[in-house]
Amino acid sequence: MTPVKQLWLTAIVLLIAILFFGLSPTDVWVQRHFYNPLTHEWIVDTHNEVAKFIFYDGIKRLLIFVAVFFLFLLIATWKKQWMRSYRRGLIIVVLSSIAVPLVVGSLKAVTNMPCPKSLDIFEGTYPHTCVWEKYPAKECHLEKQKCWPAGHASGGFALLSLIFLFHTRNNKILAGSTAIVIGWSMGSYKMLIGDHFLSHTVITMIVAWLLIVFIALSVDWIMGQKRNA
Repeated sequence: MTPVKQLWLTAIVLLIAILFFGLSPTDVWVQRHFYNPLTHEWIVDTHNEVAKFIFYDGIKRLLIFVAVFFLFLLIATWKKQWMRSYRRGLIIVVLSSIAVPLVVGSLKAVTNMPCPKSLDIFEGTYPHTCVWEKYPAKECHLEKQKCWPAGHASGGFALLSLIFLFHTRNNKILAGSTAIVIGWSMGSYKMLIGDHFLSHTVITMIVAWLLIVFIALSVDWIMGQKRNA
């Protein structure tokens, strides 16, 4: 499948996912399995320092290190002939590691969607609404929320860009699988502490791939223009 077709297909899948989760009770049904209404506690305590280090602080620092490493590698080997075949992939990886978290974070800032633990159905104060819905008039005074889509997992899913770095099919599959495992490990942790619904992570994964494919197309176009200049 060509990158252009991938871009359109991913956009369609994103729209379907938003509509599906917005119109179905799937999110709430899944999230109820992680919450104990008798003790008012989530299955994983947000103050669990070990889990927090592994799935939040630790992995976030590791991803920042990886992004900086690829940026340094790109700069250091820019003129190296032996790295020429990897230059395009490195550019895509570096740009994706910046763009994916940035765009997802920007979406979180404007969608005004609360986390599960903040909803009235889980002993919180906010009503449960779809992403395209406004709060009821009596709830408009509530503080703006920033929980859709999942920002934390965006760094992990940005690693899907590694698919464009490698050349062999096996390496591409390994890179993509690793990125999905990391992204979902981060996203699942946030679900277990009540910070995100299933849809938040699903949407982040799809948005990440959409941005990565767009970046790849843009890089190819710019590099093509330079060769033809």
